[in-house]
Amino acid sequence: MKVEYINPFIEAAQSVIKAICSVNVKLGKVYLKSSPISFNQIIIIIGVVGRIKGQISFELSQQTAKKIVSIMMGGMLITELDEISKSAISEMGNMIMGNASTIFATNSIDIDITPPTLLTGDKIEVSNKVATIVVPLELEGLGSINLNINADEVL
Repeated sequence: MKVEYINPFIEAAQSVIKAICSVNVKLGKVYLKSSPISFNQIIIIIGVVGRIKGQISFELSQQTAKKIVSIMMGGMLITELDEISKSAISEMGNMIMGNASTIFATNSIDIDITPPTLLTGDKIEVSNKVATIVVPLELEGLGSINLNINADEVL
C-alpha cells in the first residue's frame, strides 16, 4: 500500500485522540504482520470501501480503553467496560475513520466506512488475505493503541 494511503489514517488517529484525550500521541516504529494476526483485549474493526478497500482496526488494552472512556465521560472513573463504555470506545474509532475519510476526500480519494465492530477477549485471531501494516501509537500517560491497516488500493 502506498504511503499516501497510510498517512491519512495516522494523521486522523493522532488528531482525534489528541482532541479527545488532550494528550500527545507519539508514533512508534511501523511494521508488517502476516496473517493470521492475534489480538488481546479489545479491537475495534471498521471496514473501508471505495478507492481503498479493506479493514482498519484499533487494538488496545482494557486498561487503556477505560482511561480513554473516563476522559470521554468527563472524568468519571470507569472501572469496567459496560455497554456505554464499549459504545464510547467504538465511537472513538468511528471518529478517527470519519476524520480519515475527510482527509482522503480533500485529496480527491473517495472512501466510505462501515459502522464499527467491537471485539473483546484474549487471543482473538483474524485472518486476512494481505499483510497488515501495524502503526503503534503511544498515548502519553494512557497506554498505547495499535492502528492496524489491512487495506489496499482498488484500481
